[in-house]
Amino acid sequence: MLRIGIAGIGFMGMVHYLSYQKLRGVKVTALCERDERRLTGDWRGIKGNFGPEGTQMDLAGVATYTELDAMLADQNVDAIDITLPPALHADIAVKALRAGKHVFCEKPMALTPADCQRMAKAAAAANKQLLIGHVLPYFPEYAWALKEIRSGKHGKLLGGSFKRVISDPAWLKNYWNPEIIGGPMLDLHVHDAHFIRLLFGMPLSVKTIGRTHNGLAAHWHTQFDYNSGEAGGADGPAVAATSGTIPQQGRPFLHGFEIHLERATLVFEFGILGGEGAYLCPPTLIDHRGKTTRPKLADGDPMHAFAAELKDVVRCLTKNETHPALGSELALDAIVLCQKQEESLAKGKIVKV
Repeated sequence: MLRIGIAGIGFMGMVHYLSYQKLRGVKVTALCERDERRLTGDWRGIKGNFGPEGTQMDLAGVATYTELDAMLADQNVDAIDITLPPALHADIAVKALRAGKHVFCEKPMALTPADCQRMAKAAAAANKQLLIGHVLPYFPEYAWALKEIRSGKHGKLLGGSFKRVISDPAWLKNYWNPEIIGGPMLDLHVHDAHFIRLLFGMPLSVKTIGRTHNGLAAHWHTQFDYNSGEAGGADGPAVAATSGTIPQQGRPFLHGFEIHLERATLVFEFGILGGEGAYLCPPTLIDHRGKTTRPKLADGDPMHAFAAELKDVVRCLTKNETHPALGSELALDAIVLCQKQEESLAKGKIVKV
């Protein structure tokens, strides 16, 4: 039985807690949270943009702590699940690893590549696993795309375009603070940066144009260069992404992709308009004969994606296995890609990766 201690009981901490309840071979044995009311099980003030609202929870049998050091000293905890603000990820992960605990940390891994490297070095020194919660590959549309690409039946991967845009989350405190959350580049686009890295590897350079807010990328377009050298040869993939925020609140979420292979194109787009979520383009495969096929996918409830992700986390930590989508190396590379795009936008020129 894998015993989990969750650090931070906000919306994502609640999502992880509820997801663990549905899995075998794992138990949440401890919680750490500064808000003592939440340690009593009063989660009624917790809300997010998906999933259930917080309610009164029965935490019988779960040890509760207001200080991290106390939870790290608990011998009834094997791994720490970090669901705190990104600025705290690195320090807490390093401390947990040094205390002999495995770590599963929500994305983004950290706010800087240097902090990500510090986390990875601590994991290696402690001989413990460090997994990062990039859940996007577990969403049915992205899992479908990965399966089709990896099957090899559609030939070489030629490129793709990716989109992820939200209404400015003015309700979210510190969203535009580069030292706490880091704006939409590190909170939003990091999903697609990770997915692009998973599919195509690291590009040679990036060119980003767009607008800024509070010194951070606000809405932008990026071209990822794979067209020379070892990254892809002279005919490397053509990859682009659009991401960021819009000031209007009527479209709080939009994401999608168009992925090109030699003998197929995969397309999909989903958005929330006027409070209603719908496919603007349902997941569709266009084959080399011109035929279109719409796959039957699993339920798109995000809670199911998190449950699938945490199932893999439990398996990896229990059996000491690795996972291509959860490894810290890819998560670090995603932060590097985000940093390089910010740099390109600020300097107005191509930046080498």
